[in-house]
Formats: sequence, structure tokens, C-alpha cells
Amino acid sequence: MALRLRFVSLVFLAVGISVGPAAAQDDDPAAITVSGKGSVTAQPDRAVVRFGVVTRAESAEEARTQNATAAQTAMNAVRDLDVPEEKMRMESLRLQPQYEYNDEKNRRELMGYKATRQVVVELDRLKVLPPLVVGVVEGGANQLDGIDYQLRDRSQVRNDALRKAARAAEEKGRLLAETLDAQLGPVQAINEQNVDRVRPQPRAARMEMTKASDAAQAEPEAYAAGEIEVSARVQVVFQLRTD
Repeated sequence: MALRLRFVSLVFLAVGISVGPAAAQDDDPAAITVSGKGSVTAQPDRAVVRFGVVTRAESAEEARTQNATAAQTAMNAVRDLDVPEEKMRMESLRLQPQYEYNDEKNRRELMGYKATRQVVVELDRLKVLPPLVVGVVEGGANQLDGIDYQLRDRSQVRNDALRKAARAAEEKGRLLAETLDAQLGPVQAINEQNVDRVRPQPRAARMEMTKASDAAQAEPEAYAAGEIEVSARVQVVFQLRTD
């Protein structure tokens, strides 16, 4: 008799374990997961400009000396535009041997050395960009390596993009719910997926400095910044009411 009672108890215990999760699953509210994207554009208010100073000479020391002189003259041209010292810098110098293949001797021959240095300038006044290009090329730089337009404070633009993305997700969720005869309930979860920034590039970027200087003098709008686009994407889980 005692064995029979223990057997019955085990049966009831097993039934309780199997039914429990099913009951909990029935209590879970229905949900809908949607994503939304929002974009905001803003005018850049600063730029990072990179110039290349390239010199060639028969000896490495001569190439280095010529490069140092040209780079210093270019930096002085930047100073003439009242750019603070902490906003400009010269990056490390690279010295490379230059070879040329001699078909008659069937070998490479050393033709000289090339010295390359980059001058980086951070501009908080975009209106000085065209005269900066002119001054730097006349000062000794011979290559424009790139202009990176930026925002000093991008937090507000990012937040506006996130708000638009959240509203877009809510609008999408409401549309889907109403289409299927349901109602959108409270938010259950929010996931920020990514924030992207598209920087404008000037038409004159990465051109030879002689051409860049002519463009800056004759066509300042060649360096017009355009707009920076900041986009955000979020994923939102809403409770779904079907009653």
C-alpha cells in the first residue's frame, strides 16, 4: 500500500512539472518587434585639413632639409590666418629611396630620395579654408590629402536622429497592429542599433596643390562644406493588445 501511494505521488509531481511552463507561456502577452530609422542634416562648423609636403633630392639629408624648410613655410602661412598653434601640427617624416630600372645594366639604380611629411590643420572657421589652401601651396605644400568636415557638438544632432527613429518605429508598429485588428500596447524593450554619419567631401579633395590653389582662388565654392547627415536606427518591442 505504501508503495502504491509513493507511485501516485510521483505521477502527480510529474504532471505538475509539465503543465507549469505551458501555463506560463499562455500568460505571456503578445508582442510586436519593429525597427525605425531617422535622419537629420546639419551644417558642419569645423574641418580637419591634411596637406602633403613632398620633396626629392639626390641625398637623404638634402631631401630631409628641403622638406623641413617647405613644411615650416607652410606652417607659417597657416599662422598668418590666426590659426592657434594647438590646432596645427606636422606629422612624422618619411624618407624613401627612389629607384629606377636600367634596362641596359639589367638592374635597379638609386636615383635619389623622397621625403614626405603631412601637415594637419584643424579649422574652427570654415571661411578661411580657401585662403588657407592658397597660402599653404604658396608656402611649399604640393598635395592636398583630404578635408574632413565635422561637427563640434554632434550630440544634439544624434539625439534628434534617435527621436525620429523611435517615432518611425512607433508609427510602423501602430500601422501593422491596426491592420491586423490589434492595438499597440506599452513599450517592452528598446535597442539602439547604430548611428551613422555621412561626411561631405569637397570636389577639390586629393588633387595636386597647384590645381587646388587655382580652385581656391577662382572658385571658393569648390570647398563648400555641404551638409552632414546623421542617421540612427532603433528596434522597439511593443506589447500587442488583441482584445
